[in-house]
Amino acid sequence: MTVSYITAHESALAPVDPARWPDVARPPRASALRTAVAERIIGRALARLPLRVRHGDGEPSAYRVPRQAGSLPTLVLHDPEAFHRRIGADGLIGFGESYMAGEWDSDDLVGVLTVLATHVDDLVPAPLRRLREAWVRRRPEQQRNTPEGARENIHRHYDLSNELFTLFLDRSMSYSSAVFAAFPASPTTFAAAQHRKIDRLLDLADVGPGTRLLEIGTGWGELAIRAASRGADVLTVTLSAEQRDLARERIAAAGLTDRVAVELRDYRHVEGSFDAVVSVEMIEAVGAEYWDTYFAALRRLLAPGGRVALQAITMPHERMLLTARTHTWISKYIFPGGVIPSREAITRASATAGLDTVADDGFGDHYAETLRLWREEFDRRADSVAALGFDRTFHRMWDLYLAYSEAGFRSRYLDVRQLLLTAEDHGPREPR
Repeated sequence: MTVSYITAHESALAPVDPARWPDVARPPRASALRTAVAERIIGRALARLPLRVRHGDGEPSAYRVPRQAGSLPTLVLHDPEAFHRRIGADGLIGFGESYMAGEWDSDDLVGVLTVLATHVDDLVPAPLRRLREAWVRRRPEQQRNTPEGARENIHRHYDLSNELFTLFLDRSMSYSSAVFAAFPASPTTFAAAQHRKIDRLLDLADVGPGTRLLEIGTGWGELAIRAASRGADVLTVTLSAEQRDLARERIAAAGLTDRVAVELRDYRHVEGSFDAVVSVEMIEAVGAEYWDTYFAALRRLLAPGGRVALQAITMPHERMLLTARTHTWISKYIFPGGVIPSREAITRASATAGLDTVADDGFGDHYAETLRLWREEFDRRADSVAALGFDRTFHRMWDLYLAYSEAGFRSRYLDVRQLLLTAEDHGPREPR
């Protein structure tokens, strides 16, 4: 099915399919008081930030414009009433849904979101922060990462379509931060940067000929391919049927089927003993209540003297504590059940399981570049995305997701790290 895609600047308020997007198609009901409070808070916050705000009809907004406004990113309100009503009803979920509905836009979406992320702790006046619990939603019970819930959460993102991911990822099909040799990055060097990331992790884990390697979170198989090319024997597990199928095809095409087994299996159900365990940006899908279980599984599966190499997105600890129990736009539309950990949370949970952190290296700027390249390619391939059956609202949703993520790293709100963990006693330990 072919769906035409209209860019935000051509027609921001195009119709939204209510069957596909019921909460986007129409603004929610919100009391006049909540809407008025939201409008006042937003107005006061935006007036203090290095942003321009204007209405889509060309009329100046009611918000005060900073003196240096000429060089600042612009937030354009096409439907101010709906924008404030959504935020009054649903906070930041409403903010995201308002963008999906085309009620606001920007000439520099990453720039606007970077400003908001940089000043996230100052957007709401301190006396009102105590009322946060009355404004935000709790995470839905069905998003808990039980073995059944984890399969459904992974399915909703990673089983969208292998063809969709192929459109904007580099030829290595790596869906995690690359490590670049220089900035700004170029699409021609993207695959090499992804291989640099993978090789650093394999080096951390000391993967070589004869290594028994477990990978938790297969992706589309590139790390398993490079590990097997070093002579390792690899078991890689995933909960995504789409990823498993394409990973098997790619591994077979590389002639490495005898060295790599790809299984549809939860990390909690893996058995065996491995010299190395590697996992790339999978801990974010584990769920905060299961981090102890995750690290206990890593420890249980690690052979004496073995090494665990992880790549993980992190956020400040206090922000993580708030996010972990809050239903966000990201958890509603992009990564159900996902929670980004803090470095403190990783250290505590891994130490509880008997694992020491012996190396920890951050490179958030590289993730910002990775996301910039993904988003540019995703937008360039808009017609191809539409041809796969993804409508304009989906495109705006993913555009916001990629821009929001890039802004998180540019503002230092988020980081990405590679960690090496080893067992405290280097000896066998009974499963918990």
